[in-house]
Amino acid sequence: MGVEGQRGMAELGELHWLMSMVQSLDVGLVVLDRAYRIQVWNAFMENHSGLPATRVKGRPLYELFPNLPEGWLRRKCEPVFLLASRAFSSWEQRPYLFRFRTYRPITGAAEHMYQDVSFVPLLSPTGQVDHVGLLIYDVTDVAVHKQALEGANQQLEELNRVDGLTGLYNRRYLDECLDREFRRSRRSGQPASLLMMDVDHFKRINDTLGHLAGDEVLRATAEVLRKGLRATDLAGRYGGEEFCAILVDAPETAGLRVAERLREQVAGCELRVEGRSLRWTISVGVAGLAPELDGPRAWVARADQALYRAKELGRNRCCLFGA
Repeated sequence: MGVEGQRGMAELGELHWLMSMVQSLDVGLVVLDRAYRIQVWNAFMENHSGLPATRVKGRPLYELFPNLPEGWLRRKCEPVFLLASRAFSSWEQRPYLFRFRTYRPITGAAEHMYQDVSFVPLLSPTGQVDHVGLLIYDVTDVAVHKQALEGANQQLEELNRVDGLTGLYNRRYLDECLDREFRRSRRSGQPASLLMMDVDHFKRINDTLGHLAGDEVLRATAEVLRKGLRATDLAGRYGGEEFCAILVDAPETAGLRVAERLREQVAGCELRVEGRSLRWTISVGVAGLAPELDGPRAWVARADQALYRAKELGRNRCCLFGA
C-alpha cells in the first residue's frame, strides 16, 4: 500500500474513533445546516428522543419537533451562522430545548430534563459557517438541587417573618411593612389605616387559667384576624397580647368599620378550658395615615394612643385617633 493509501487509512481510522467518541458522549449532539435540517444525531439524542439517527437525518428539525421554540432557536442560531461566534443558553434562561423525560434516580421528582445548550459554529473547508452544532447538557441534578436550596432559603425567610405561636407576622417584619406602606402611601397618595389591638384582661386569663389557656386565646384571636382581613392587608402579633393590622388603601373610616367587625367576632369566640367556658374581648385603636405624620413610628404612636383611649373608656371597644 502506498503512502497516500496509508494516510487515507489513518484518516479513516481517526474518523472512526471520533465518531465512536461522539456516540459515547453523555451529551446530546445535533448538527443543523442552514435550512435547520438534521445532519448529526448522536446516541444521547437517540436514547432520550426515541428517534434513531437513520430516521431523522436530513429532515427539518421543526418537522420532527413541532413544539420546539422556533423563533427563539433561530435568534440563537442566526448570529452563529453570520458571525461564527458561539452562543449559550442556561436552564435558568430556558429550562430545556428538547422536552426529554429524566431517568435519574436522584432527581426523579423532576418532570423533565433541565438542559444547558451550547451553539457552536462549524466551519466548512471554504471558511464559511454552513452548519451549527448544538451541544445539549443534562443539568437536571444541578437545577433540582439549586431549586431545592432556594426553596429551603425561602421557607427559612418565611419562618423568620412569622410569629411561632400565632402564625401571623412577627414584630420585626411588621416594622418593615409599616415602613414600606408608609413610603408607598406617600408616593401614591392612597389612604391606609393602622389598627392596634390588645386582648382585654389578658393577665387575668393567664393568672386564673394558666399560660396554655392564654396561648389558645392568642391563637384564636389571630385566626379571627386571618379570616377577617383582606388578602392585601397585613396582620401580625406586635408583642405579648397586642396585635397589629395594616389596611392598605383604606381610609380611617373604613378602618374603624373593620375594627368594629373584628371586635365583634372576637367577642363571639368561645374556648373550653378544663370544662369551663372562656370568652374574651379586645380593644382596638385606629389611626389613618395622615399627611402631617413624619414616619411610621408616629403612625404607630397615634394608633397606640387610640388604643389606650379605648382601654380608658372601659375596654371592648374601638377608638379612632382624634375622634
